[in-house]
Amino acid sequence: MLQRVAIFSKDNNAKTRDAVRKLVDEFSHHKIHVQVFHNSSDPETFSDKRAEQFSDLATLSCLPDMVLSVGGDGTFLETMLRIKDLGIPVAGVNTGRMGFLSNIPGEEIAISVDQLCTGRFEIIERALLELSHPARLFEGVSATALNEITIQKANLSMITIHVYVNETFLNTYWADGLIVSTATGSTAYNLSVGGPILSPDDQSMIISPISPHNLTIRPIIISGDCKLKMVMEGRTGEYLATCDFRFRKVPIQEEIHIMKAESKLKTVMLTGRDFYSTLRNKLMWGADKRN
Repeated sequence: MLQRVAIFSKDNNAKTRDAVRKLVDEFSHHKIHVQVFHNSSDPETFSDKRAEQFSDLATLSCLPDMVLSVGGDGTFLETMLRIKDLGIPVAGVNTGRMGFLSNIPGEEIAISVDQLCTGRFEIIERALLELSHPARLFEGVSATALNEITIQKANLSMITIHVYVNETFLNTYWADGLIVSTATGSTAYNLSVGGPILSPDDQSMIISPISPHNLTIRPIIISGDCKLKMVMEGRTGEYLATCDFRFRKVPIQEEIHIMKAESKLKTVMLTGRDFYSTLRNKLMWGADKRN
């Protein structure tokens, strides 16, 4: 059972502040100790005497049993970076737009907190990707991705990407770029380029080209235990590498190596909710007047 929870949010808009306040109210009502992220650089950041403040989870004397990420999917991705090595499950409260990862609606906080406090939820372990080479590409910030790692052209000219799976040649892509996605990220950038949707507990990786010059090229699903190597060519001297919301320009001669991260992210799914209902509701999947 929950004894303490931490609430993380990075957006200080009225909707997010209201959601954080409701969470503190509800958890306090259930006698749960609450820890709230405090942004010292923002004088209007949320503050409540009932909640312990923190700027870094590592500084807390006792780690929470669960983290609540309040915002949109971008906030959820940032929350992942803060807790990925701690083994703490994270639940997302949506105050943004789509809210695929943050699947608790802001207007259902009271009933959702009651479910969390009474154990009516399950834990889904989601695979993470690691950009293992070049080392320290993001200058000390983790190169772990929950959604996807991409290789993209840095200007108008498309690039050539030679892909190897466990050192076996897979294909050469002439394209604007390439997406390597987790099952979680299958409903993100991968979806917009026509890639397949995987259930979030799937450990596979998806390789999807971005605007390929060859019409015969299609996305492919490979085992999550594979190691990828990508060798680039192009008319310019650099390309763009991204890892969820982080990005860097990289010299064209530099290889990219991608593998499944050792850790997994524990996420919370409330009883009565499931991935397939999220597909239908968020994406209007299979919407038909006859249904």
